[in-house]
Amino acid sequence: MRTSTTVAAPVPAVWRVLLDIERWPDWTDTVTTARWLDPGPTRPGRRARLTQPRLGSAEWEITELEQERSFSWVRRSAGVTTVGGHLLSAGPDGGTTLTLSIDHSGPLAGVVRLLTDRLTRRYIDTEARGLKAYCER
Repeated sequence: MRTSTTVAAPVPAVWRVLLDIERWPDWTDTVTTARWLDPGPTRPGRRARLTQPRLGSAEWEITELEQERSFSWVRRSAGVTTVGGHLLSAGPDGGTTLTLSIDHSGPLAGVVRLLTDRLTRRYIDTEARGLKAYCER
């Protein structure tokens, strides 16, 4: 599942907001608390704990990172691996194209999709709109 939007802000500005995980609750209602679990710079292997309405708390671990371009992180639970993708690219007029994605795999992925697709769609759309509004103000 994916969503994209154009943000009227340069990639470095959007990247700074996106990686400031602990401030996500400032710009999206889909995250009530967020904190890094590991000190230091953002890098593969760094973990964060997010609490989301209707989903509870989960630990996410960064698996891929390309500075000022993208990061992916993974959440593992019994029978399901969920990958969250965050991609930025230079857009028209000095803006940024933001693409967010969520993908499930594993033996229970079909069940998870069946139970959460509507909520997941609403959450990633809300996150894209919230990040856009925050970066454009």
